[in-house]
Amino acid sequence: MTLLRIHHVALIAADYARSRQFYTELLGLRVLAEHYREARDSWKLDLALPDGGQLELFSFPAPPPRPSRPEACGLRHLAFSVDDVAAWKTKLEAAGIAVEDIRLDEFTGHRFVFFADPDGLPLELYEVLATG
Repeated sequence: MTLLRIHHVALIAADYARSRQFYTELLGLRVLAEHYREARDSWKLDLALPDGGQLELFSFPAPPPRPSRPEACGLRHLAFSVDDVAAWKTKLEAAGIAVEDIRLDEFTGHRFVFFADPDGLPLELYEVLATG
């Protein structure tokens, strides 16, 4: 008996429409399903990740802000594999997203960069070059 992979990561958005646009239009995630849950006054959006995993985006009335600085115990950041960190940095900055400088992972030699989603959740793009 073993864990197979991460099935999904769930996020709560302060502004559902803004976060929906960020994850679908800017990051390009495909919508699998979207449901309004009247009893909770909450939206649930299932987004497909390229590796088969999913990102669940929720809305709830007046969620408290996420503590990000200083870093708190719990989820530190979410990282996505990309084939060109510099191209993504340019795309994000063109869309008005603040992006940190590209850094080099001292252990793997791979490039990576950090930015934040509309609610301040730290996101990382980690460059993994195709081999072959």
